[in-house]
Amino acid sequence: MLNLTKILALIPLAFAVLLSSGCNTTQAKQPAAQPLPVKTQTIGLSPVPREDEYVATIKSRRSASIQPQVDGSLTRILVKSGDHVHAGQMLMTIDPLKQQATVDQQRSTEAQKKATYDYNQIEVERQRKLYEGGVSSKQDYQLAVQAFENSKADWEASTAGLVTQQRELAYYNLTAPFDGVVGDIPVHIGDYVSQQTLLTTVDENAELEAYIYIPTEKSASIHMGLPVQIVTSSGELIESTQIYFVSQQVDNGIQGILVKAPIHGSLDQFRNAQLVKARVVWSTSPTPTVPVLAVTRIGGQSFVYVATQADNGTVAKQRAITLGDTIGNDYAVTGGLKPGEKVIISGIQFLIDGAPVQPIS
Repeated sequence: MLNLTKILALIPLAFAVLLSSGCNTTQAKQPAAQPLPVKTQTIGLSPVPREDEYVATIKSRRSASIQPQVDGSLTRILVKSGDHVHAGQMLMTIDPLKQQATVDQQRSTEAQKKATYDYNQIEVERQRKLYEGGVSSKQDYQLAVQAFENSKADWEASTAGLVTQQRELAYYNLTAPFDGVVGDIPVHIGDYVSQQTLLTTVDENAELEAYIYIPTEKSASIHMGLPVQIVTSSGELIESTQIYFVSQQVDNGIQGILVKAPIHGSLDQFRNAQLVKARVVWSTSPTPTVPVLAVTRIGGQSFVYVATQADNGTVAKQRAITLGDTIGNDYAVTGGLKPGEKVIISGIQFLIDGAPVQPIS
């Protein structure tokens, strides 16, 4: 009876031993995780510029504001905005009737003075002959000479006055100062205009330059020849140029220093007074770069997976990095990576920290 009781007590213990043995056998037979094939790229140094971006204004080296030099009503507008005009081409006409009347009056006066001059010229010659022949006195001859000189001066002054009035008449015809493109025309036929009225502009897009205002705290770094990149709103490079003018004065309104860079791009890309983005490149230094595809972000922090050697092979180690500007398809890395390390650039969506990987070429 006692033996039977002991046997029954040992049955649960034996069952537990068998169960434990079975579980260990199952765990022992479970296969190990297979390494994930991944592509890697060795971190190298690339020339990365240190730059700042500013808003620049494109301006033509030849841009004229057309304003009248006389007052009057517009009678003709011979061009429209966007027209290409040549030097001397007529743009607008101001009513010249009043000035024309002044010119006609001055011409009549000049003709009258000329007639008096011609008469006195004949008279002085006649008086000279009479005086030499003893018929008239010397005083009569001198009076004739004086009258002739007075009429000559009077006629010359009248002639000069006529020339002045004729030149002023030319001011009623407004012409293009050089070849260019007509800008906005805010006036209309019949408008009364004065010397303060802006009629239009003529811009020559052949010679353009970028006006860039750089903050005064950067004044020590500004110098001739600094590289400038003109880019689109999306960052696409349009043109590379250099600073060729640095102002010696500070604009008090914005506390900036004006620099200029020539623009040689297509006229289809730039217009006078256009706003563009300009990157001023202060320096270029070798910096580690990493492909954009290798970077993941978690909670605003950037990470990469680095292929690292471990006791049981290669594993993917997650590492936080600090990124700089985008250089083509790469990021500049300012912290977290060193040249020579290998980052994983494929299959990163399947990786976790410490996962075994198999680098492939």
